[in-house]
Amino acid sequence: MPYVITQTCCSDATCVAVCPVNCIHPTPQERAFGSTEVLHVDPVACIDCGACADACPVDAIHPADELTGPQKVFVAINAAYYADAPTPEPAAGSPIFHAWDRPAFERTLPADFPALRIAVVGTGPAGMYTAQDLLLHTNAEVILIDRLPVAGGLVRYGVAPDHPTTKKVGETFARFHKHPRVRMLLGVRAGEDVTVDEIAAHHDAVVYAVGASGDRRLGVPGEDRTGSLSATTFVAWYNAHPDVAPDAVDLSAERVVVVGNGNVALDVARILVADPDALAATDIADHALRALRDSAVREVVLLGRRGPEDAACTRPELLALAQLSGVELVVDDHDPRIAAAIDTAGPDDIAAVLRDVPRTAMDWSRPAGPGRRIVLRFHSEPRELAGDEGTAAIRSVRVTGAAGPTVIPAGMVLRAIGYQGTPVAGLPFDESSGTIPHEHGRVAGLPGTYVVGWIKRGSRGGIGANRACAAETVGTLLSDAVAGALSRPTASSKAFARLARRRGRHVVDARGMASIEQAELSRGRRLGRPRSKLATLPELVKASRRG
Repeated sequence: MPYVITQTCCSDATCVAVCPVNCIHPTPQERAFGSTEVLHVDPVACIDCGACADACPVDAIHPADELTGPQKVFVAINAAYYADAPTPEPAAGSPIFHAWDRPAFERTLPADFPALRIAVVGTGPAGMYTAQDLLLHTNAEVILIDRLPVAGGLVRYGVAPDHPTTKKVGETFARFHKHPRVRMLLGVRAGEDVTVDEIAAHHDAVVYAVGASGDRRLGVPGEDRTGSLSATTFVAWYNAHPDVAPDAVDLSAERVVVVGNGNVALDVARILVADPDALAATDIADHALRALRDSAVREVVLLGRRGPEDAACTRPELLALAQLSGVELVVDDHDPRIAAAIDTAGPDDIAAVLRDVPRTAMDWSRPAGPGRRIVLRFHSEPRELAGDEGTAAIRSVRVTGAAGPTVIPAGMVLRAIGYQGTPVAGLPFDESSGTIPHEHGRVAGLPGTYVVGWIKRGSRGGIGANRACAAETVGTLLSDAVAGALSRPTASSKAFARLARRRGRHVVDARGMASIEQAELSRGRRLGRPRSKLATLPELVKASRRG
């Protein structure tokens, strides 16, 4: 029975590297890599060895006969990818069905090359794939720097709590926190506590993996009213990010409008109507779980500017939404183009996922109905967030479409139209793209300075996309090192650690990080949950000192 890759695929291609018969595609060497929503196992060539499942960092690979319920659809999705492919045949003189590319060892240094000291600023997926690459392929010393007193970045604070297998990639990264060539300096703000020049002076090279913590705005009247929030804030709130207060979200409205229909928008909608008892089995923030238990939200409306054929989410995430237990999914059939796009969609088109979803012309003059419901409204664009005269709070959203303006009553609006990078003091910044200008990861005009992740390429691509991104940046860095383009540090790593501790009020090292981990797991056990996250800076710092 062949193995099958399911919804939580991170596409970092770890499975490709261990497959003995090269039956997982697209590979990083193929043009289609990065353009598919998941990787695919060839059901004909798979020899059922399980190497890919053992290597998968997010538990996305399973034997086909073990899949149940909604997961069964991925058997057909994997097989469909190879439907038009020729039957594999052994290469001439070889029993192997698929030819392998020639081995490449691009990210290595000469054996006698002196050890580099490299700072990686940011401990999310991009930063940790960079650290992993350096530690596995060179003898470099890596200093991990993060502005928060706890590591994890997007894995800890961006992945929805009801996607626990996706969070498992964090366990892979955590192995490197205690690596003998790694030093952690958490709670240090690059560009503020220590300047860009000071970091550079103490290291051969610096890689900035600071992500995209900002958000894009709608640019419509009323956007700053009470009840208008970014999805960035809402995601941080339910993931216990210390930048967002526990009382930052008000769930007293029956209807919430989410602007956008990408994966983050779907995450937000799903959490808003999820069963709190099911969420209690995750690591969702304690304050968010309490608020959701008392929540009045019964209906979430997802607004998409374009039609269902152009939905910004991935097919696996939309499939999961359509099969969400206890939640009704409805398509607002207000525009004839919607039904036409769904009915004529091909089997591989995202609109085809909605073929069996009920469609109805919504009457927005009526309150949200009983039960829990998610409404997909396509061909709609918000024009104004309106409120009662004399109040600052949102009461409705005026949207436009083919039939003209429509008013949707709502008490909260979440904009989920993309993350945006923010500047780092001392580094160049492109305001239009929200990125640091670079050439293959090398920051122009600043020798020894590099970028990786969303601050490098913009807020696109999931966790696994950072592996290839890091490989490019590390390759550029090592090429510069061999070419003699890096300046040797003028002070020691111990001197930098002393400087960081003088400037940062609460610097946490690897031992402190382990203490935070233990504290959260212990809190979770007392509450009957897998983990209870510490949600404020004082709590995190206090826990780090207990070790």
